[in-house]
Amino acid sequence: MNALSRYLFKVMLSLLVLSLPVWAATAPDLDGLVAVKAKRMDEAYLLPGADFRQFKAVLIDTPDVAFDKDWMRNMNQTRNLSRMVSKADAEKIAAATRSGLMEVFQEEFRKAGYTIATAPGADVLRLSPSIVKLYINAPDVMSPDSSRSYTIDAGEATLVLKARDSVSGALLGMAVDRREARGTGFVTWTNSVTNRSDFRRVFQQWARICIKGLDELKAGSPVAPEAGSKP
Repeated sequence: MNALSRYLFKVMLSLLVLSLPVWAATAPDLDGLVAVKAKRMDEAYLLPGADFRQFKAVLIDTPDVAFDKDWMRNMNQTRNLSRMVSKADAEKIAAATRSGLMEVFQEEFRKAGYTIATAPGADVLRLSPSIVKLYINAPDVMSPDSSRSYTIDAGEATLVLKARDSVSGALLGMAVDRREARGTGFVTWTNSVTNRSDFRRVFQQWARICIKGLDELKAGSPVAPEAGSKP
């Protein structure tokens, strides 16, 4: 192997090694699901033959929330000591995100005519939402100064939603979608109130998309066995 070949081999090997953690973090655990054409979300997977017609209620698990791995470091590199984001601040933001997503999903499903169940049942679909790669552009933390942050959008997040038969626990479907939390589209003062409002709109979009998708799945059940079929 000459010098050029050795160099190219090292470059290819380094690219492969660098790509592995990204793949591991984003590749879904399909568990028998097949990819389908997602009309409203980035990715969608369904269990061939799954029948959604019996589901009249949803049991919504408390959402998991995970920040983008570089979020806190990036925030604290650009802030003075009085406005540094602490772990306690991050935990408060995560808790508010969990409760906000849960509240919106329950509210939207209830308005759409679904019962919000508190226990498994034959007519209950279990939904397990997770927020990953949460990135708040201007987290509003308590500080003694009066400095303000101005942004065009509040940040972004990715929803991973798994749907299971609440009795058997069988995974019936999964969806993945990344969205930005946009406000007015102009540079504006960003604070905890505007952040909550902007992300609430994103949560409502996700909830309404999920409801519409579930209604369509009920109308078209059982799911076609061919990969790539529309839900």
